[in-house]
Amino acid sequence: MAGVLLLSAADVRAVFDLPAAIASQRAAFGALGRGEARLAPRVLLDGPDGDVAFSYVSRLPGTGAVAKFGSVTPANAARGLPTVAALVTVQDPADGRPVAIIEGEAVTTLRTSAASAVAADHLAVPHASRLAVVGCGVQGRAHVRAMAAVRPIERVAMTCRHPDTCTAASELSGELELPVEAAASARAAVEGAQIVVTATTSVEPVVLGAWLDAGCTVVSVGSFAPDRAEVDGETLTRAASVVVDEVTTALEHAGPVVAAVRDGLLDPGDVRPLGPIAAGLAAGRGSAADIVFYNSVGVGVQDTAAASVIVERAREAGAGRLVDL
Repeated sequence: MAGVLLLSAADVRAVFDLPAAIASQRAAFGALGRGEARLAPRVLLDGPDGDVAFSYVSRLPGTGAVAKFGSVTPANAARGLPTVAALVTVQDPADGRPVAIIEGEAVTTLRTSAASAVAADHLAVPHASRLAVVGCGVQGRAHVRAMAAVRPIERVAMTCRHPDTCTAASELSGELELPVEAAASARAAVEGAQIVVTATTSVEPVVLGAWLDAGCTVVSVGSFAPDRAEVDGETLTRAASVVVDEVTTALEHAGPVVAAVRDGLLDPGDVRPLGPIAAGLAAGRGSAADIVFYNSVGVGVQDTAAASVIVERAREAGAGRLVDL
């Protein structure tokens, strides 16, 4: 196909739904676990006021290289803007020419929550019905939808920094026809939960290990840099299993993991990758009573798998527009 396909956020949302996103992430982590994916080192560049620029490059079997460049700007929340901004570029697998440029925030939102759903599907107890989400922004809301797709969720408790003005609980309750409550505090939300999701950009713990019940699975998606730590050290020491999206990346970038290794609370050799678990080569948890901690920093194969599906579906639907560069 001549030209480069430009896909806006609206185009992405039109062709890429939650089931497709979850399937793409199962494929991504399965390939990673089988050693079929190629993954370049993740790059982070710190900026002022907690800003972070990032880039990923990766390749899956049959795909061209896919690169994502973007930023996380925490102050955007107060500006009414998304905290994540990004662009995804897709190369032709045969000749390396660019074939698509995709608005990346829409990709990131869905692929991140979908990857968490894949992790929870392998790590959480099968009957998990009580979900707690700390953080009511775009990712917090997306994770409620994603967890409900893989577990029989019957009760959701959400908490955020601005409870007086937050409408996430009421909006999701109506959308999903689930009882979603606004908890008075993170502790009130977390106690008794079987799945806990932290979706903040906090540099200090918002969830403490002492609050966790036996059998709980904690999913941290905001601890994506060494200075981000949504959970405390006790969360990791209580965990029978510490799982990450990719071990080498996590040991450098996943804040709680970096801190636990530095403080002698965690042996790097005990950190487990999600890939072999998703590929069916390793068990997700040892027993129903185990606490399991999963830290996602985001890796390139997630974007490669998502972008491949998006481009294919966009071509079939005639979405986006072709331009000559």
